[in-house]
Amino acid sequence: MNQLQQELKRRRTFAIISHPDAGKTTLTEKLLVLGGAIRTAGAVKSRKAEKFATSDWMELEKKRGISVTSSVMQFEYDGYKINILDTPGHQDFSEDTYRTLMAVDSVVMIIDAAKGVEPQTIKLFKVCRDRGIPIFTFINKLDRQGKEPLELFEEIEEVLGIESYPVNYPIGMGQAFRGVYDRQEHKIEWYNEKRERQVQALGEVDELSDILKDTVDDYTLSQLEENLMLLDEAGSSFDLEAVKAGKQTPVFFGSAISSFGVPTFLEHYLKLAPQPQPRQSSEGVVQPDDPNFSGFVFKIQANMNPAHRDRIAFLRICSGKFEKGMSVYLDRTGKQLKLAQPQQFFADSRELIDDAYPGDIVGLYDTGFYQIGDTVCGNKDTFNFGALPQFSPEHFAKVRAKNAMKQKHFLKGVSQLAQEGAIQVYKTQYEETILGVVGTLQFDVFVYRMQAEYGVDLDIEHMPHQVAKWIANRDDAEELRRNSNNLIVADYKDRPVIIFENDFSLRWFQQKHPKIELRDSSHNM
Repeated sequence: MNQLQQELKRRRTFAIISHPDAGKTTLTEKLLVLGGAIRTAGAVKSRKAEKFATSDWMELEKKRGISVTSSVMQFEYDGYKINILDTPGHQDFSEDTYRTLMAVDSVVMIIDAAKGVEPQTIKLFKVCRDRGIPIFTFINKLDRQGKEPLELFEEIEEVLGIESYPVNYPIGMGQAFRGVYDRQEHKIEWYNEKRERQVQALGEVDELSDILKDTVDDYTLSQLEENLMLLDEAGSSFDLEAVKAGKQTPVFFGSAISSFGVPTFLEHYLKLAPQPQPRQSSEGVVQPDDPNFSGFVFKIQANMNPAHRDRIAFLRICSGKFEKGMSVYLDRTGKQLKLAQPQQFFADSRELIDDAYPGDIVGLYDTGFYQIGDTVCGNKDTFNFGALPQFSPEHFAKVRAKNAMKQKHFLKGVSQLAQEGAIQVYKTQYEETILGVVGTLQFDVFVYRMQAEYGVDLDIEHMPHQVAKWIANRDDAEELRRNSNNLIVADYKDRPVIIFENDFSLRWFQQKHPKIELRDSSHNM
């Protein structure tokens, strides 16, 4: 086996998805603690605490206690190189999450044991299912009273339409929660009074009662034995091929806040999850062990280091070996670029690296070369991995700098934040700036970042409009500008866009102008 194949075998790249407050950031941190990447997890529940979640580097996230950007964290555990892409939990930032899901090989879905499958989880799950991404489920907060495990399995199968296989099963719940029983390894994991992890192997399930009789009440024990018997007789059998195809989800129970069940989950995940996978491109399937280097940019982030006002493009490596200083070709322009100062990340800290392999996420110093969705290739015969999803905005607002003397900083900030893909920017024929966003919280983040990172206070005027459509033919746009009252603007690439107040006004327009072609996004224009 050559070095590239060896490195592939030990790589695992995944994102964590969940509804807000299901425990995504907490689980991320406990995995980092396990990997020795950090000593203590941030107090993510307390917004006023001095310690904040390591994966939430932006001040606004620290103040609100939510994740609004996608972070990248890399660490080693038990010989594996793990890349975690922590995604925004809030639905207003689902576009960023969708793009991040394009860059992973598997997904960990967190479900709150008390609330079950929630709306945002359903939405993100569908994206994973459509792409056939393997999904591993972690049912969290077992140290609180929640739904019965069998009820949760039924919910996963009915609401999400995926078969579930419980790899482990909780011993009690809430105050009676004592640990988990591993159905595959036939062992019990629990924590004693000193919070020390205890693991004990069993010969058969029958031995459970002998081991647990002194620590678990009779009712909990009888329910555990009855449910395990039911799962063995009537439950799904484990099917690794179905897991790889995204048709069966291995389910794990635990409590991220207290680390119950987290080590078991990580150990199983690393054995079962896929290594970096082949990817479809414009020239056919690209194998990760192809020696020709390739990768794509799925995220751009300005001002990760406010002291340096830098801009980083996040590159997912898909094939070949990455080396510092290597020359590559950008498929969109055909131009040759030198990849200097490559970095790997740990939330807000990063270090320069010499090499990286498929599955790894590398940060490239960007002076404006890259756009989201760009493909880079190691030789002149370039190809691309296709466009990343772009959502049509649903909320619009006019923005301007309160202080006219700050106009230069205003234009720079708007331009850089638009290139990140966090907002969409339009210009009217009178040079007014209009923002379009998927969720209103994005306006708050934009206003905050313009002030914090560019020193610009904003006036923001919310608009009643809800729908944006791209006009396929520029001549049609000019004709409409001259002869209609519709709001026609230009996006940041100067492509014509028409903004409607609602679906009714869109339908009215289409009836009046049946020959004008409107598109949902700017792709292929």
